Amino acid sequence: MAAPGTPVTVTVTYSNEKHSIQIASQQEDSEPTLQDMALQIEQVTGVPVTFQKLIYKGKSLKEMEQPLSALGVKNGCKVMLIGKRNSPEEEAELKKLKDLEKSVEQIAKKLEEVNKELGGIQKGFLAKDLQSEALNQLDKRIKGTAEQFMKILEQIDAITIPENFSDCKLKKRGLVKKVQALLAQCDTVEGSIGQEMDKIQSKNMALAE
Repeated sequence: MAAPGTPVTVTVTYSNEKHSIQIASQQEDSEPTLQDMALQIEQVTGVPVTFQKLIYKGKSLKEMEQPLSALGVKNGCKVMLIGKRNSPEEEAELKKLKDLEKSVEQIAKKLEEVNKELGGIQKGFLAKDLQSEALNQLDKRIKGTAEQFMKILEQIDAITIPENFSDCKLKKRGLVKKVQALLAQCDTVEGSIGQEMDKIQSKNMALAE
């Protein structure tokens, strides 16, 4: 068993390459874990942790938080790596999609805010004479939010991804689904705002009669 804080050196074989990797723990005074090894392997080989399959003595290593000693991995061991690197081109496309995902999350916050404020109006937290103006504002905001989601969908659509970029394709598909679901939420909220506006109008008409 490695003493706490002592790095472990292993040989990693990856297709035709061999790498001698020294793994130190990220935490002081503790043993290196499988996670520490996987991160180190990612730096040396370029294979992302999520795509790594690490084989030791014919067994697949999976428990990331386990110390290497608990998995039987010690100094001088040989570990086999299976997995694919993303090409720089694919990484560039993934980055574009990740940036768009961040924008989607920011716009989703606006949708949440509108929904919250609408909930407040529905529960009667706002004075009756202020509701109409507030609903008009919310209506404008939700329409603007839906427009921003539409623009993002167009941007995602404009990204052409080669057939072999499977990670990008998955990411793109997932992002499109997410935006479509958020657009559906926008529609629901817009519908609810419309209903509240109708209620106020019919009350006003009843009062005017």
